[in-house]
Amino acid sequence: MVEAKSLRKAVISPSLLQNPSPANLQSTRLALHVNGDRSSCSVYIASGCRIYRIDISMEDSFVIKGKESLLIPVQAQITHASLIDRCPHRSEIQSMALVDVDNDTSSILGSVDSYGHLIVSRLDATDTDVDRLSYSALPRDCAIGEGSWAGICFSTIHWSTAAVARSFCKSIDVYDQDIHIRSLRTLLYPTSLSFLQSSTCGEEHSSILAVTEGCQLSIWDLRTKNNGGCVQRITGSVGELLYAVCCSSTGSVAVGGSDRTVTIYDPRRWSATSRWVNCSKYEITGLAFSSVDTNHIYVQGVDYEVFCGRWKESQKVFSFRGDSNWLGFSKCADMDVLAGWCESGSIFVADIIEDQEGRN
Repeated sequence: MVEAKSLRKAVISPSLLQNPSPANLQSTRLALHVNGDRSSCSVYIASGCRIYRIDISMEDSFVIKGKESLLIPVQAQITHASLIDRCPHRSEIQSMALVDVDNDTSSILGSVDSYGHLIVSRLDATDTDVDRLSYSALPRDCAIGEGSWAGICFSTIHWSTAAVARSFCKSIDVYDQDIHIRSLRTLLYPTSLSFLQSSTCGEEHSSILAVTEGCQLSIWDLRTKNNGGCVQRITGSVGELLYAVCCSSTGSVAVGGSDRTVTIYDPRRWSATSRWVNCSKYEITGLAFSSVDTNHIYVQGVDYEVFCGRWKESQKVFSFRGDSNWLGFSKCADMDVLAGWCESGSIFVADIIEDQEGRN
């Protein structure tokens, strides 16, 4: 069981960022880092070709609930805000991903723009770009053609392995740092991607990639070349697009999209073990399993609402709302802290902990 510890709202100063770029339907332009004692967090957001860092205090936490377990945000203090000094992109950034390394003393921040140009930097505690471990990689076609949504995810075990999806090109490029390993060709336009957890693969490292493309969930094994690397293809509701995929530490894979339904798959048989039908009022564009209890999942819709629910029972636990459309949304990789950035300039940070009263 999980419960909300706090929900905070901070407003970005217009002097730092005014009139952010709109990006795409998927809210993938935010990355989140939380310090060890949860006293503060760093929210990285991307607008246009630039990345900004917003530090928000998480001390003195408490929660206010309204009707139907709706969380009411309290005002939060921005302790520091700055523009990240790193190698710039030449077109609009579409997605970001962050990995903590060296016991939280530094982080690996990856970003990809609408032409598939990947830039990865290692940032220390003061946000200084460590040049010796910063690199960039161009797609195989040298970014020639039309720009579109692009996504990035790092391997759950080796941060040096990254996958970059490009929607319009129907391709996924896999890199080991700046070395191109291979390209995967999807049948439809990819909209989200995630490496499966290592416990699913039973190997030293995860080499299985889950991708949503059109109305299908496709599974790719980087160790095989048969069928282009695609080892499984599951078709959802015909005519309904999938926008989000996520993987849990226990191996479950969840997808959601325009049918407003969350479907959970068992990777041992690739059969649906649960379907939470019509759980969202609008299309689902973001999903994340809870790190505290994998029986809970966080669902983000194309509207302002985000909610947490028990997917086996198809039951909501609590929810909160932004004050405008989401431009970026993300969950911390190893703890239940969520952050969302709205087009109004507001940043919402939710801190979720284990429900002590609900434990057996």
